[in-house]
Amino acid sequence: MSGLEKEEVEEEEEEEEEESVNPTEVKMSQIVMPCHSNHRQELSVGQLLKWMDSTACLSAERHAGCPCVTASIDDINFEHTIGVGQVVNIKAKVNRAFNTSMEVGIVVICEDLFTDRHWRVCNACATFVTQRTHTGNKVQLKPITPQSQREQVQYSVAAERRRVRMVHDDIIKDLLSDRSFQQADSLAVDNAVAAERTKVESVELVLPPHANHQVNTFGGQIMAWMVNVATIAASRLCQAHPTLRTIDMFTFRGPSQVGDRLLLRAIVNNAFKNSMEVGVRAEAYHGEGPNRHINSAFMTFEVLDANGTPCTLPRIRPEPLEGSRRFQEAIARKKIRLDRKYIISCKQSEVPLSVPLDPRNQVYLTYNNVSALKMLAARNNWLLNSEKDKVRLYTLEQKSTLSIRVEAEVDVPAHRAFSLLAELRNRTAWDTHYQECELIRPVDDDDFLYRVVTPSVGHGGIAVPGSANQGGGILQDFILLASRRRPCGSGDPYVIALRSVSLPTHPPTEGINRGAVLCAGFTILETRNNTSLISYYNQASPEVLPYISTDIAGLSSSFCHTFFSCSQYLARNRLQSTDKEQTNQSMDRDREVATSESVTDSLASSLNSTQL
Repeated sequence: MSGLEKEEVEEEEEEEEEESVNPTEVKMSQIVMPCHSNHRQELSVGQLLKWMDSTACLSAERHAGCPCVTASIDDINFEHTIGVGQVVNIKAKVNRAFNTSMEVGIVVICEDLFTDRHWRVCNACATFVTQRTHTGNKVQLKPITPQSQREQVQYSVAAERRRVRMVHDDIIKDLLSDRSFQQADSLAVDNAVAAERTKVESVELVLPPHANHQVNTFGGQIMAWMVNVATIAASRLCQAHPTLRTIDMFTFRGPSQVGDRLLLRAIVNNAFKNSMEVGVRAEAYHGEGPNRHINSAFMTFEVLDANGTPCTLPRIRPEPLEGSRRFQEAIARKKIRLDRKYIISCKQSEVPLSVPLDPRNQVYLTYNNVSALKMLAARNNWLLNSEKDKVRLYTLEQKSTLSIRVEAEVDVPAHRAFSLLAELRNRTAWDTHYQECELIRPVDDDDFLYRVVTPSVGHGGIAVPGSANQGGGILQDFILLASRRRPCGSGDPYVIALRSVSLPTHPPTEGINRGAVLCAGFTILETRNNTSLISYYNQASPEVLPYISTDIAGLSSSFCHTFFSCSQYLARNRLQSTDKEQTNQSMDRDREVATSESVTDSLASSLNSTQL
């Protein structure tokens, strides 16, 4: 086991020791028997999906107190395989409950009984919706109360993951509409294998042993059948035994019952240098009735040599018409997977300070922007460093980074404080270090790009907007992505997250240092009527630690002074809310409720009795 794996498992064990018992948590432990394995004596992915599904469903129903159905599952990345004789430990618990839907987090850990080693196999997030009662009424879910720091983080970030799910299909459509993305040589590949050779078609009869406790086809069984035909299609291309690495985000479209025939089709959509994408479609039919589309999935396979190194794969020649579409969509999905891995999957300390922003990755950059700030705010080991004029300065040390939190309670309604702070151009009115701030362009309704000019902390160094030190008149600029989020539920704060990005239209300017911000921003929490707790966060890299050390050591109070100026600015403008602003707030609330209910209704109706 690598040092990183040991570190991750140790961190998880420490967190588990600190955690209190979560009422929605369900654990399952299974020893892998030969009947669960494939030809390599490794646990088959289909069997693992069955166990994951059962555990997650039990967790969702424990919280809801009624039958639940699986609406979707986010991407699953299989980091390791599991051998015969080893133990699979699966833990599932509800991360967050919305009105009639909830997100369930699933963690799979492998245990070797003889060496006492533990390692993570995969993580997943599944969305479950409640079924309507016999009278047709919706079941309103009670909110989740986080019991630990880790649960608080998952609770907070769940809202942002939900946002990404809703735009997942639109990202692929936008990517395919980009002419620069199209590859002209997709059909002109020498010695390519015809995609028709990889086609697989199989029919399965749904019998009572395939049903779940709701007397419908067990979704884990459907997924196992889909993995089976996908593996056959991948084997026909590479003429070897492939290894399943990822299953892309998928959504369940409809139910299936005992007695149905399930028609499963698979084909290799595209083959890259060391991986291939296989598309699978599942349809159900009964008697003379029409085929019903149950699910589609996209799975990525690799072929490993004796040393575990991915082998080079033959290229694929797509079928005419539909094959060409699938070929291009596979390229788009690969691009999205790489963006997610580059931006979301790695730890915050591994994320580059400034990531190029383009329409293909902007949703993942905004997700990373908001989730990084929420994770930083949820840490519970902040240390109070100083307090002045009712402004408190906290610090948090994490290996190579030092983060600061400055907060104060202000007599301003939370929605008004959010409106004033969310527009960065207002910051020049209270922060003397913001010399200039211009809006470059909006990314969408809630995310914006700004260029900010501040005094530099030194020649060639990295500065942080709001730092107290000035570098002899030398200026520093930043290209900032500002993500604004309103509360998703009771107890949620308003969020204004900031991070650096790079734009080809705004390269570094001669004579001005280009700075970078890893993670910064505000959270605004309504504490009581017309009063808010405002917290400012900034995660400093090693290069800037010497420049903020005077504040932390108590030799300077510039952070507190600037934040006190912010409080005064908010107090002066607390009553200047316009009718337009109040109308927008009402429209935003109505839109969020309508969106939530429409999404849940569509899922509940299409999944009337389905279970993953």
